[in-house]
Amino acid sequence: MTSLDEDELCFPQLLNSSCRKVILPYFESLFTYIILSSLSIVTVILNMMVIISISHFKQLHTSTNLLLLSLAVSDCIVGLFMLFQIDLIDGCWFSGDIICVVEFTMGSVSTSASIGTMVLISIDRYVAICDPLHYSTKVTIKRINVCVCLCWMFSVLFHCLILKDNLEKPGRFNSCVGQCVMNVNYASRLADTILSFIIPVTVIVVLYMRVFVVAVSQARAMRSHVTSVTIKRSVKVTAKRSELKAAITLGVVVVVFLICVCPFFCIVMSGQGSMPDATSSGFVITLFCFNSCLNPLIYALFYPWFRKSIKIIVTLKILQAYSRDTNIL
Repeated sequence: MTSLDEDELCFPQLLNSSCRKVILPYFESLFTYIILSSLSIVTVILNMMVIISISHFKQLHTSTNLLLLSLAVSDCIVGLFMLFQIDLIDGCWFSGDIICVVEFTMGSVSTSASIGTMVLISIDRYVAICDPLHYSTKVTIKRINVCVCLCWMFSVLFHCLILKDNLEKPGRFNSCVGQCVMNVNYASRLADTILSFIIPVTVIVVLYMRVFVVAVSQARAMRSHVTSVTIKRSVKVTAKRSELKAAITLGVVVVVFLICVCPFFCIVMSGQGSMPDATSSGFVITLFCFNSCLNPLIYALFYPWFRKSIKIIVTLKILQAYSRDTNIL
């Protein structure tokens, strides 16, 4: 009987202070391990493709793509975050208190930065569609760089502030050894929900509703004038169509993001303080992480330049001299 009890402990050598394992059927545990591992690896690889593509090829150094680069960085962090979730399949945390705090903090920062980037993407598309004549002057690469940096800085400072007690003494809120618990008071949790979710999502929805109203009206206008187009007019129509396509593509990214993230924030708002484990929040955390894998797949579906850049990277042509100047568009 003693040996059986020891087998059920996360740390058998600590009989009086160890947490108990969550006993799962073997095949269920194995299936969860395979799914999380595969999802993590694919997410990191695909988002690294996005990061390398936009960083390497000069033609992709545009304001909109810089926002996609920021999103890919946060998605890559989430992919790494999934690796640590494997540690919780049996309900035990073996990576130590410091890694627990760092992993939770980085997960929170990357999530907040992702939502902030989504807001910037919505603003970018709003200006491109609703005020195209002033887009090039209002949305510059320098301004985008500043906005992205401020977004990440705010995310880091804000979450370091609300997680201050946990960062000062990792593991102080654990009730047993092998647990990963983060305690956030109600006021901080409410502020996080409002600033990192409710306000950004409201801004995103309002802006994209406006974008698609204007996009539909522009599409109808283009169809009505399709029979009497001069060469000059044709160039303008093509430009508008490219902007509309970008708006639709990024709109899909935003919608998928909201669908995947909303359940996660419902758990946050419910007041759950510990890291989601396999039994209580496995589906929600997997859905949340799956979004980070979906974004590059959406780019591959809608953006020919991403498919072309992947081919160049995989075939190692990216190592050739002057590959940065390759015509990727």
